[in-house]
Amino acid sequence: MNPATTPAAPARPAPPAARGLRQRLRLPTGFGLLGPRHPRHTLPLDRIDALALPLGDDGVVAGVNAAGQPAVLGVSRPTPYDIVLIGSLWTAQVLALRATATGARVAVETGRPQQWSQLVQAVGGGQAGMTVHDVGRVPPQGASAGAPVLVVRDCGMRPPRGRVTSAPWQAVLTLLPYLSPVAPRLMRQAPLVGVQRVSPDEAREIGRVTGLPPAEYEALPNLPDGLTLWCAEQDRQYVMTQPTDAEVGLLGAPRRVD
Repeated sequence: MNPATTPAAPARPAPPAARGLRQRLRLPTGFGLLGPRHPRHTLPLDRIDALALPLGDDGVVAGVNAAGQPAVLGVSRPTPYDIVLIGSLWTAQVLALRATATGARVAVETGRPQQWSQLVQAVGGGQAGMTVHDVGRVPPQGASAGAPVLVVRDCGMRPPRGRVTSAPWQAVLTLLPYLSPVAPRLMRQAPLVGVQRVSPDEAREIGRVTGLPPAEYEALPNLPDGLTLWCAEQDRQYVMTQPTDAEVGLLGAPRRVD
């Protein structure tokens, strides 16, 4: 018989294992090989309340509150946000430094650039770090969700109206060393106000503007260095700013007066 015309031997049925593999490879959807199968993870209904994740607010860690928990300032927001800090340059610089660690760009408007030069050198300048500008000379920052900005206004007791104001994804922190004639207006306009140690007369005025009860504003003249009373519309918290070793090496220990 001509080998060319020899009939082919009948195909043998594939063993069960091969048929199973072939079936697994027949995937019309195009999403690749089927992976291993595991039982579903289930949780009894009576244990739902025990399911929790240790997540906090997103923002700059200003310190710890009275309970020892991190106190976070959400400075990067999709809406304009103004902050007034009646306190020390040291605290403002710690907040600025920590803001850059969250990915925000920091633009400093100041009449004392030499006080910020060391911080700029440590952080790095340009679009990814910190820049320092003369009073009234801050250019538009182009803030966005992907590139939030914190503008720090270190312009003395009577800061002029800012050329660059708060905007979506661009918060403005105004530093006042002490209470000044323009402070009440700025405090009323800002949704967040931080107060450090002040004189008794200043404390009474701050209490009048912010609506603090006597027990709280009378305590302001005795606040230790590094402690700030943060006041929002519906919340008040004492926050202790505890510097890291790197922050102490760069800025020194907490202090109220520079």
